[in-house]
Amino acid sequence: MKLLDNQTVIITGASRGIGEAIALKLAEEGANIAFTYVSSGEKAKALEEKLKTLGVNAKAYQSNAGIFTDCESFVTEVLKEFGTIDVCINNAGISKDNLILRMSEEQWDEVMQTNLKSVYNMTKQVIRPMMKARKGSIINMSSIVGMKGNAGQSSYAASKAGIIGFTKSIAQELGSRNIRCNAIAPGFVETDMTHYLKEGDTAKNYITNIPLGRFGKGADIANVALFLASELSSYVTGQVISVCGGLNM
Repeated sequence: MKLLDNQTVIITGASRGIGEAIALKLAEEGANIAFTYVSSGEKAKALEEKLKTLGVNAKAYQSNAGIFTDCESFVTEVLKEFGTIDVCINNAGISKDNLILRMSEEQWDEVMQTNLKSVYNMTKQVIRPMMKARKGSIINMSSIVGMKGNAGQSSYAASKAGIIGFTKSIAQELGSRNIRCNAIAPGFVETDMTHYLKEGDTAKNYITNIPLGRFGKGADIANVALFLASELSSYVTGQVISVCGGLNM
């Protein structure tokens, strides 16, 4: 018996990086996977096929998590196709790093819409089927930057800090319905978004401050997502788990 046999998991922004790693890990444990992408169509199709080779149902949906009506349509389609939604992983995210003096209103708004409003959009849509089933797990992707801040990342930090407050509030609202809500706060993880951190002195400077002495990998985040998605964490809600190699203590 696998940890997530016959469970339906939806993941936003899963065509690459952390989202892809989570999708593969949860599928290995028996979960059926519905995931969104915005523009990476070829990668999304490749992931869909790879997930199916693991013996689960999988489908990619082109949908923007930052747009409320897109989320509404996506969840409706998933319920038609898969029947239930047991786990929702709000993973979609971008960064538009800049000093506040140079940051445009458009840059700020885009980060807030993709990173923070998307979490509201998706949570709003999945809670009804979860409440009906009287069970569910919502997992929100925050960041250690949302916990401690970072110069040049005020918009990203604000969006990720907002996710933490949202997570704790939803955990309190829905706990009586047996719906758990937790957040994962990754540190520096090797993805397309952070590729520039691995170059030269920049990488050495960051690694020097990480007690475990390395950048994280998608699998490190996926393992925690599996814990929070499964019954292994049945008494865990409203928590922020920092997966950062000890960078944030």
